[in-house]
Amino acid sequence: MRLDPASGWCDGIRHCPSPNFNERPRGEVSLLVIHNISLPPGQFGTGKVQQFFQNRLPVDEHRYFAGIAQLTVSAHFLIERDGGITQFVSCNQRAWHAGVSSFEGRENCNDFSLGIELEGTDDLPFTDAQYQALAALTRELLRVYPQMSVERIRGHSDIAPGRKTDPGPCFDWARMRADLQGEESKV
Repeated sequence: MRLDPASGWCDGIRHCPSPNFNERPRGEVSLLVIHNISLPPGQFGTGKVQQFFQNRLPVDEHRYFAGIAQLTVSAHFLIERDGGITQFVSCNQRAWHAGVSSFEGRENCNDFSLGIELEGTDDLPFTDAQYQALAALTRELLRVYPQMSVERIRGHSDIAPGRKTDPGPCFDWARMRADLQGEESKV
């Protein structure tokens, strides 16, 4: 996997372009936000996240969908349970993943962040394949965006406390950081 800084798209992964993005006000990328998502809630591998980020969610398939189908949201990346990575928005663009948010006193985290969705829930462990894919993707993002650092990787719950809980208590922050450090020491 390699990120092209000019286009903001990674090669070697799936692309599923979302219309839910716009220009970054300053072009800055200095924060990485980790989320979780599953559609319907608690169900995996349905393809509904992709449809949701493309505004094509079939509202008649599940009662939960009727309540969210009107939302226009996206993330830059989704990592599925098997470790497969899909990109929805160029890293050079502002995806709509953080909502009302603040980091280090700065509002509107979408302006300066990248969003990675992990297929999952707050109360189920993530898979080994997801942690491996997350580490590989994060290393590539850190390579291309020097303003971002391991210290500037946060959960959605960190930037929207009281409003969001993801990636949840089952996300293993120590493992993620160890995976990143382990690879950094091999370089």
